[in-house]
Amino acid sequence: MVTTPAWPDHLLTLAEWDGLVPVERRRVELAEGVLQVSPRPSRRHQLVSGQLVAALDAALRPAWRALPEVELTLETSDPPTVRVPDVVVVRTEAVDARSRLGPADVLAVVEVVSPGSRRVDRVLKLAEYAEAGVGHYLVVEPGPPVVLTSFRLADGVLVPAGEHRGRVDLDLGTPVSLDLDAF
Repeated sequence: MVTTPAWPDHLLTLAEWDGLVPVERRRVELAEGVLQVSPRPSRRHQLVSGQLVAALDAALRPAWRALPEVELTLETSDPPTVRVPDVVVVRTEAVDARSRLGPADVLAVVEVVSPGSRRVDRVLKLAEYAEAGVGHYLVVEPGPPVVLTSFRLADGVLVPAGEHRGRVDLDLGTPVSLDLDAF
């Protein structure tokens, strides 16, 4: 018999978030104290995410590293918000740090859009990342063809910086070249 853990009947704190048991085959995030659960991404989504991690990591080392699916704490006060982006580009020293990963550690956040995440990725997370001060946000439609929409922080707002297909040269504070057709 499979048992289902009790669903919280209140807004969670960071301490309660830290105490949660991982849920297999699901992605779990915390938005203003509320658990948000979604299915694991498709194979195509995972392929594109993996290619982005490899390409960004190779282009930005040694100062920055690209990591897949790590917790990014956007708000620590109650109610807290913890997102798990598909890819996060962080300072190299943050990789081994024991502290929570926060916006100050991040150069860019990448979300690969799934059928059920389009509005969340393009509207809600765009606003959350801007409010947290994330400097660059990339939204990727896995295609084919792969389409990347870039945003950069300007006056506290993530503004569109371009929609890209094929070979793209990005300015993330440091130049990055990606071949989206290779994904």
